[in-house]
Amino acid sequence: MYKITVIRGDGVGPEICDAAIRVIEATGVKCEWDFALIGREAEKQSGAPLPGETVEKIRASRVALKGPVIIENMGDKVVISHDDHTQRVYSNVNTALRIELGAYVNVRPLRAFEGVRSHAPRLDVVVIREITEDLYSGYEHSIGEEAAEAIKITTRRATERAARFAFEYATQRWRRRLSVIHKANVLQLTDGLFLRTAREVAREYPKIKCDDTMIDSCVYQLACKPEGWDVLLMPNQYGDIISDLCAGLVGSFGLAPGASFGDNVVIFEAAHGAALDLVGQNKVNPAAMILCGSMLMEHLGEIEAAQRIRDAVKAVIKEGRAVTPDLGGNAKTTAMTNVIIDHL
Repeated sequence: MYKITVIRGDGVGPEICDAAIRVIEATGVKCEWDFALIGREAEKQSGAPLPGETVEKIRASRVALKGPVIIENMGDKVVISHDDHTQRVYSNVNTALRIELGAYVNVRPLRAFEGVRSHAPRLDVVVIREITEDLYSGYEHSIGEEAAEAIKITTRRATERAARFAFEYATQRWRRRLSVIHKANVLQLTDGLFLRTAREVAREYPKIKCDDTMIDSCVYQLACKPEGWDVLLMPNQYGDIISDLCAGLVGSFGLAPGASFGDNVVIFEAAHGAALDLVGQNKVNPAAMILCGSMLMEHLGEIEAAQRIRDAVKAVIKEGRAVTPDLGGNAKTTAMTNVIIDHL
């Protein structure tokens, strides 16, 4: 039996996490669900948005299924105290969770599904981004009342680690092309280091074609001719933006699963946010989180269960008779989940 930490999150998080749990259980894979809190509910109950107990639970289980968490306007930073009496300060609870657990790369597979009206009906890409550095690391400060600065950090160690992960990921899944996305013509030191380091790692993987594209050109090409891309490796901020673009190209944020990997833990979480406007309406698309469940099963070595979940989601979306409004239907979250389970 696998022990899995579950963070149901804020907004629609509980609805989609419950859907994913039901689908995983329907595969017959035995799991023990250990529930934990972060975000608003954690702060209400414990006084901290990221309780140390939650971090320790995930460290122990090594895997977490996480719903979306509301990112507050962080006038008050997230402060984490440690046993050695040191403190770390983070810009938001998601960043805090990933860094405290040692997650360093985020993976978002984005593919079109037959039956969904989309701008890119053959798109099948994996966006991989380094998540400990770049502008999203949150190192920024005000300069008086009239200016502010944000620090963009790039190191060889972090880039090499993310690049090696990306090439290993591509190799294990029979991907044939990896594109490094950057803006090294302008950011010659930071993005330049990212590009050079990725190219160095690429020499170790001669069977995978490695090329590079500037971020503005990548956006243009994805908008005009999205097919043909395979694995995209990039710094933190670019990856967040590009993965959202690809979600739009395939037709819905509700089709975008994801996971953040460290050496010892993996956090599986959908790409979309808490969707406060849909809370309690039973309308949110559960597919992204259910596909996170498929990724989780694959990570645990339950390959057959992972494939069965993917096939069931594909079949239901192709039929179109029990899909949520974002996919052109009028089914409820629970109804779509039930039909996916029927297909299992």
